[in-house]
Amino acid sequence: MTALKQFQRLEAQGSWRAAPDGPARDVIVSLGDATLVLSDPATDQPLSHWSLPAVVQINDARIPAIYAPGPESTDETVTIDDPLMIQAIARVRGAVASHRSHTGRLRNSLAVLGILGVLGILTLWLPDALVAHAARIAPPAQARDMGIAILADLERDAGAVCTRASGQAVLDHLAPILLTPEAVIRVLPEPLGGARRLPGDIYVIGNDLLRASPGPEVAAAHLVAARLAVEEAGLRAAAMEHAGLLASLRLMTLGHLPQSAMSGFGTALLSRPAPRPQDTALLAALAERQIPAEPYARSLDPTGQSVRALIDGDPLANTSTARPLLNDEQWLALQQICAG
Repeated sequence: MTALKQFQRLEAQGSWRAAPDGPARDVIVSLGDATLVLSDPATDQPLSHWSLPAVVQINDARIPAIYAPGPESTDETVTIDDPLMIQAIARVRGAVASHRSHTGRLRNSLAVLGILGVLGILTLWLPDALVAHAARIAPPAQARDMGIAILADLERDAGAVCTRASGQAVLDHLAPILLTPEAVIRVLPEPLGGARRLPGDIYVIGNDLLRASPGPEVAAAHLVAARLAVEEAGLRAAAMEHAGLLASLRLMTLGHLPQSAMSGFGTALLSRPAPRPQDTALLAALAERQIPAEPYARSLDPTGQSVRALIDGDPLANTSTARPLLNDEQWLALQQICAG
């Protein structure tokens, strides 16, 4: 049953009742060595152990699935809605039952077939599923670690992060105004072809957006565009796909990625144009933040031909009512963030 150990660290959330009239309790459901372990998420203390060959689903293969420890022990139940865990329970339970239910030559033949089947699943289905699962369940702290690792990889191509304190203080002031309260903005000395959003609400721009612009509006609009163009879930999925199966398993079991997991991701990121959001969504977001759209549009295409919709739809065109994002002192400090 060696192949079954591939599933031992698979976890999902569930709702457990010790008795039919008992209260529902949140638990972590883990696949163990031919067992299903229900643990307290707060203390990691096991609350119940079930034998996988005896486990039965008592709601006719519907989702969320409701399981009991056995056909004669249906007072205790656990409800699971994670598709990966449901499939894994069915497959592992079947493999365990097949392994134990036969003797002699027939048992050995079926065990070989079961192992080959599980290996086939591992080859064709499980790797992609585990990678996607790792990306989906990664908490904010692990997502931020992904982003930091990608930023470190970007530094190999675009130079070390600019760290002048006065300029970074301005970025820290702008981040919650332009993006989210948890966002962080970093500047690299080399051009990045626009702003780039990384997992964990990390945003990166090149110093060219500061040095070659008359004001902070261009960089600000690029940052807003980066936030709208890519969702956090997509960023995590792309990062974990790059990291691969072994790194995904390490993230789920140990809570962190190998140091080399994001190697090359930054180079691949810069080889593609920065994604752009829909013009209507960007114009609405810029209007909400009182940022003109035309400077951003001209930074993409100085002729304006390919960005005419942004220029014509600029809500702040021909107006002087917008309050400045930064005062002169703040803008000067931001422009000098890479100066020493």
